[in-house]
Amino acid sequence: MTNTSQQIGLSFWAKTDLATRAEARRLLSAVVEEGADDFVGLFYNAFLADDEASTFLSHSVVHERLGKSLRGWLIELLCADPDAGFEAFDERQKQIGEIHARIKIPIHLVMAGSSLLKSEVSARLLEKDADRNTVIVALMLMSELVDYAIRQMSQAYVVGTTRRAQVDEAYRLVSLGQDVSLERESQRAALMEWGQSVLFGLFGNAGSAPPEPISQSAFGLWLRHRAGMMFQGASSLEGIEDAVQQVDRVLLPKIDEARAEGGDRLQDVLRRLQASIEEIKYLLNDLFQSVAGMENARDPMTKALNRRFLPSILSREVALANSSGSSLTLLMIDVDHFKQINDKWGHLAGDTVLRQIAEVIMDNVRPCDFVFRYGGEEFLVALVETPEGVGVDIAERVRRQFMEHKLQLPDGDAITATVSIGVAGHRGHPDYAYLIDLADKALYRAKTLGRNGVEIASAAAAE
Repeated sequence: MTNTSQQIGLSFWAKTDLATRAEARRLLSAVVEEGADDFVGLFYNAFLADDEASTFLSHSVVHERLGKSLRGWLIELLCADPDAGFEAFDERQKQIGEIHARIKIPIHLVMAGSSLLKSEVSARLLEKDADRNTVIVALMLMSELVDYAIRQMSQAYVVGTTRRAQVDEAYRLVSLGQDVSLERESQRAALMEWGQSVLFGLFGNAGSAPPEPISQSAFGLWLRHRAGMMFQGASSLEGIEDAVQQVDRVLLPKIDEARAEGGDRLQDVLRRLQASIEEIKYLLNDLFQSVAGMENARDPMTKALNRRFLPSILSREVALANSSGSSLTLLMIDVDHFKQINDKWGHLAGDTVLRQIAEVIMDNVRPCDFVFRYGGEEFLVALVETPEGVGVDIAERVRRQFMEHKLQLPDGDAITATVSIGVAGHRGHPDYAYLIDLADKALYRAKTLGRNGVEIASAAAAE
């Protein structure tokens, strides 16, 4: 903390004489250390009762870790001595602010939490049988210290939020920089495939199951997880989403009713369904037409997504999973003994291996999933709406195919290589970094157990 910010942030502290300040600090420290557990309990009881705040606090690991952290934060802050230096404390507040930005905790909830804590500490101070002047000074110092810490958090929060917004926009532009024509035709084909499956189900065999909702089809998954990021705010996108809801909530139920009744009603509902599909096709074409020709900026070697877009995508996917109750699974994939490949055959051979592992990975995931170049020879895959068990099956398929794949080197030689994979299913924690850490620990275990294997994040790793 600079001298200037110290003067602005702790002006009352600076104006108070040393003896008065020391007495007030002793009183404040006693109150905080005595009541820290009560303050944390009151904080949780209040915020778990709030619908908006409970979203961020309901996960058991958050509850356990944040409870300890909040208690330590209170004691550290309110028993702190700014005269001895605040550099380390400032850094911790900034880290907290960055976490708040990463999991998108609204800043007004942070402010409300600090206000609640100040009120509770103030009430305890006023109950103390102490010199009134000492109590007043302690109240002022407490309020100033809490406000100072929140200001440090807020500055980091604003920086983190701004950076995330910039990366969100950059990813949107990168997404649009894919082969627009190919992507458009792929999604048109997926839409038509769904429409044909509905008709075949109706007329192909009597007594078949109800049609699959379009929102659960390959097209629906792409719409929810890819298009929402690529075309954020586009009016055509909203039109497609409305049409999809109309199909699922109105037309498909009417098809079931009409099929049971027979007669001309079924034909009428099918005509309406076909009209809705044509409307979606038209809006889809309009959506892609508006962005054709934008620049592509993926990883040039592997064509995987650049890691800088990972926070934008994963924070959104975690929020979607939490709000909808859907599943999300990460795969952390690492090429075994990659340094030996580079050392023996050269870096050009290593690049060839990376390109081919990327191809194997992309051949085994859907268009709605996300493949990132995470590090030198590491890839991270986000499998949307995919349970952990299915993620394990996909990981095993990637591992086997890569092990059996003949890797063609630039000099014409062919080699084989293996990968280790860590699998982690989303467990409700609001911070995507927590999920990455689980996948990374599972990958580390796969490597320590001999490599060329798939390991699932253990329950112990989640604690």
